[in-house]
Amino acid sequence: MIYKRSSALFAEAQKVIPGGVNSPVRAFKAVGGDPIFVKEAKGAYLYDEDGNTLIDYINSWGPMILGHAHPEVVQAVVDKAKKGTSFGMPTEIETEIASLAVSMVPNIDKIRFVNSGTEACMSAVRLARGYTGKDKIIKFAGCYHGHSDSFLIQAGSGAVTFGTPNSPGVTQGTAKDTLLARYNDLEHVKEIIAQHSGEIACIILEPVAGNMGCIPPAKGFLEGLRQLCDAHSILLVFDEVMTGFRLAKGGVQELLGVDADIVTFGKVIGGGLPVGAFGARNEIMDYLAPVGPVYQAGTLSGNPLAMAAGLAMLSTLNEHPEIFDSINQKTQYLHEGMAQVLSSNGVAHTINRIGSMISVHFSEKPVVNFASAAEAADGDAFKTFFHNMLKEGIYIAPSAYETWFICNALTQADLDKTIEACKMASKGI
Repeated sequence: MIYKRSSALFAEAQKVIPGGVNSPVRAFKAVGGDPIFVKEAKGAYLYDEDGNTLIDYINSWGPMILGHAHPEVVQAVVDKAKKGTSFGMPTEIETEIASLAVSMVPNIDKIRFVNSGTEACMSAVRLARGYTGKDKIIKFAGCYHGHSDSFLIQAGSGAVTFGTPNSPGVTQGTAKDTLLARYNDLEHVKEIIAQHSGEIACIILEPVAGNMGCIPPAKGFLEGLRQLCDAHSILLVFDEVMTGFRLAKGGVQELLGVDADIVTFGKVIGGGLPVGAFGARNEIMDYLAPVGPVYQAGTLSGNPLAMAAGLAMLSTLNEHPEIFDSINQKTQYLHEGMAQVLSSNGVAHTINRIGSMISVHFSEKPVVNFASAAEAADGDAFKTFFHNMLKEGIYIAPSAYETWFICNALTQADLDKTIEACKMASKGI
């Protein structure tokens, strides 16, 4: 495939946009080469500026469950745009989608809409601190909750040391209130809680990790966190920006039967438009302004275009639960096909999958946390695989640390083409 126009556009973009992109992973730094510029998308396909057609396995990083430009979602946005794009005032549709979301998700009574998953997670932590009167939080290495200061923390040298900033601009004062734990390691969490008894407001995590590849929770891990939070008056926050409304109508809470105290959502709840949300029980949500003392606001929160797209998306998922079975079966078929191909080609690999999230790691060792994901991502195997898949017309995430997302628009032929592409792409790895 030829990407002359994409390369030219990237060169122009670098003159006026830092790094030529508005989100770092798009720059292809992890895999090399120039990023692909997309012109349009429909269903399971991307159409780039050079006229190439690609089967899409990132789906705008998750929300395009129904595929790109789904007719009902597009029509909802068009109809709403004709009546105005933003008011900064209440609209009826906000209540409609809030009621629907609350009815679909277990254990939440109210929901507040914001503008992104980052904003949702940032607000959830502020709410947890305000509700509990405590300052510290526990997060897990490899779980990404947006670029808010509290979350850009890396591990210290000891098991229970304070975090240190992982980005310039994050102060040591902020970092000291973020405690870093190992994902899928309940004993490590217990150690941290014991070292900071009575100081921890919340534990926040991706209940199914998607930012170190797809990593499901180990048996008993989420249940153990729930018990620890109950025992120590800590709020459990599930970041379901990726998993909410994707793994089940009610997200991971429904799928795995573990209740969180606060749940955050992202682009899915807006049909792929810029939006986020967080929800909880009445007694927690009523700590938010204007009812309670914890302040959170946003002029574009509840934007009518995002609300219209989200209502169309969630209504479709709610009315057609068979969609979840469909995308899960497609993901399983892809998993089994790629595993057979990689094994036949003698490629060391581990494939993680849950529902319609999947990731390929070029290591035979289990990938259960960030350390094992980093070890599996070492070397040039993924870079080679990524570019070879791209040559075959398959677009996967340009990072070994990202999950793939399956959409319902994928056909059997698309899946078979992807498996055949995997056969070609894995030769020589």
